Amino acid sequence: MDKKRVMIIDDEEGFALMLKVRLERVGNYEVMAVTDAKDAIKYVHEFQPDAILLDLIMPKVHGLDVRDMLGDDPVAKDIPVIIVSGIDQSMDKAQAYKFGAVDYIVKPVDDARLLDAVEKAINPKPG
Repeated sequence: MDKKRVMIIDDEEGFALMLKVRLERVGNYEVMAVTDAKDAIKYVHEFQPDAILLDLIMPKVHGLDVRDMLGDDPVAKDIPVIIVSGIDQSMDKAQAYKFGAVDYIVKPVDDARLLDAVEKAINPKPG
């Protein structure tokens, strides 16, 4: 079975690496962690992920702006994006879904919730 590719875009290097280890430990995923969101499109083209975990609050580019850039890119537009954020506000969640996020996970991230979200994003149930 081929491993699915997951990209993490989060400016907190320690958090991104922790998510990477958690996903790789399962054995089903190849994971790339990116800490500079402004280069997200370049890395998406190189890595071609099956799903993206994206932080909202980053210093150079806001996560929703990154989501917007991904949506405008022909290679990235159909890749499911899961927001992973420390913000647990209804308004932020609604805005993330409006921008095309398929799921929203609040930090700290539970392993079961993380794996469930990634699996659903990569293998959505029809209907």
